[in-house]
Amino acid sequence: MAGGISIHAVDVASGQPAQGLRVEIWQVGPARALIADGWLGAVGTLDHPVTTGIGIEAGEYEVLFHLGEFFADSEGAGFLTVVPFRFRIVNVDEHFHLPIKFTRWGFALFRGA
Repeated sequence: MAGGISIHAVDVASGQPAQGLRVEIWQVGPARALIADGWLGAVGTLDHPVTTGIGIEAGEYEVLFHLGEFFADSEGAGFLTVVPFRFRIVNVDEHFHLPIKFTRWGFALFRGA
């Protein structure tokens, strides 16, 4: 896949994809603009045109993972609220796959393949 930003989230404590996790994708440089906002589907991915490169320009971006909302209905909601992931795109033809693995107490973010 060329271009775009894709998200894949897994709640590793339950071993399940993070269906219902709210994610925002912001372009923060050169100007701040919300380019995607939605909830992850059954396989823990975001279904949005941004995944195919629509609306992506060179610049700095921030993904916000709303883990506090995700755990709000469960017992002991944990202490994480919103987890940010900030990165830069120089070549808009590259695809940026951003997996997150998390529990209510911690997380791991990285650029995947």
